[in-house]
Amino acid sequence: MHVEPHVPEAEPDRLIARERHAVRARRLRAVRLALAGLDAPTVATHTGYSRRSVQTWVGRYNAAGLPGLEDAPGRGARPPLDADREARFRARVEAGPTAADGVAALRGEDFRRVLRDDFGVARTPSAVYQYLHRLGYSSLAPRPRHPKGDPAKRAAFEKNSRTS
Repeated sequence: MHVEPHVPEAEPDRLIARERHAVRARRLRAVRLALAGLDAPTVATHTGYSRRSVQTWVGRYNAAGLPGLEDAPGRGARPPLDADREARFRARVEAGPTAADGVAALRGEDFRRVLRDDFGVARTPSAVYQYLHRLGYSSLAPRPRHPKGDPAKRAAFEKNSRTS
């Protein structure tokens, strides 16, 4: 198995001794053993990797040197809506409940319905709350006020009611 000499011969031993992450140390050990002339099955036996994994890590080391032994960043989960549709959803959240919603304040289940009906995205209730949180919204909201409520009557009630 061919290994490119990206570092001096004694360098892998020093790097392995100083490495704090066990997985990276094992990858370095695989490269060091390959540099010593061992074949992939033998290196796999010594490191606990499969033969194919040894070949992959040595190949990544050959292509990029020591940075090739780092974990590649994952793609992560895609957001449920693209930027344009997310802007429309934000506008819908900011607008609040409509007459068609039939409620005084939107809850998580209402946003779940909006995502399903208006945007064609099915999500669990917890996923809806996580998505709203990622968008910067809090689950805490002021007490809902009925749209047909009379502010003067409400103020008179609050003034005359007991506070004990």
